[in-house]
Amino acid sequence: MDPSGTFFTHYGGERSLVRTRAQWACLLALLLALATLPWWGSERWVSIGYTTFITAVAVIGLQICTGYAGQINLGQSAFMGVGAYGAALAMSAGWDALAALLIGGMGAALFGVLFGLTAARIKGFYLALTTIAAQALFHFLVLNLPQRWLGGAGGLHVEAVTVMGLSLGSDRAIYWFSYAVLIVMTLGALGIVRSRHGRSFEAVRDDDVAAGMMGIPVAATKARAFLVSSFYAGVAGGLWVVALRHVSVEQFTLFNAIWMIAMVIVGGLGSIVGALVGTAMIQLAREGVTSLGPSFVQWVPAVGQDFVFAAMNVLLGTVIILFLLFEPKGVMHRVQITKKAYRLWPFPY
Repeated sequence: MDPSGTFFTHYGGERSLVRTRAQWACLLALLLALATLPWWGSERWVSIGYTTFITAVAVIGLQICTGYAGQINLGQSAFMGVGAYGAALAMSAGWDALAALLIGGMGAALFGVLFGLTAARIKGFYLALTTIAAQALFHFLVLNLPQRWLGGAGGLHVEAVTVMGLSLGSDRAIYWFSYAVLIVMTLGALGIVRSRHGRSFEAVRDDDVAAGMMGIPVAATKARAFLVSSFYAGVAGGLWVVALRHVSVEQFTLFNAIWMIAMVIVGGLGSIVGALVGTAMIQLAREGVTSLGPSFVQWVPAVGQDFVFAAMNVLLGTVIILFLLFEPKGVMHRVQITKKAYRLWPFPY
């Protein structure tokens, strides 16, 4: 629902994502604030920023697979790990960072589509178990392949990273590079979900039998959703290597995949913007626990040093339970309701 007086005379305007001047102004102000954060923010906020951007890329991919296509995916962390190792190998061979991201994304997409093909025959709880198997298989392969290939338990280290001849050796450079990649990947995701592929995802999600009867190739659509989701995870894994210069199997666990599921739930299923909002909210909450945890341990020594990790688990479980009980459609659903109520006031009926 648009504000009073906002109307369009052509289809392109009706399909536009940003529909009013006020919306354009708010969007540009947000983009400008994020782009200039390294100049006025502290180093800690810069680090939080690019970590959030990297996570958001993976969560957007998960949103396409789970929120739009309805395919439960608990292996997003493993797909991110595959992309990280692929990008690390490419960077170690002297490839540019952008090319390494594409290599990592394509490697993760190939790994993910293998499990996407199983979605043609199974669904629900059994599909969740299959994607968990992807997590187990990833750890098994990395730890048991020859150490000279993937580094074994020690992982791989990347000495230097460049993009188009420019060094990514500082936190500011990593921040701006991650920010640019996030914008491109977000625009790509918005284009996908607004295309015929996105409509196919939603049709399969709502009723795959009816979608098949309408001529939609259900098996190919489900596999395509996993492929796109895994590609996004692989790009995020490549960004992770750019940021840390090191990759190891312990960085990509099932627990990380559950955190991504929580971000999708908080933001709202079936919304790309919701994926961004959920990622930002959960990341800020985690940083809050990380920052306040040591101080609380000093005030109350009896709680022990494991308080921070335990608090993280409690936070994750509490957030998921509360949102599933009171706001199952996520923050963006509540935002839309609030906007409609405001635009209808004082005639809410």
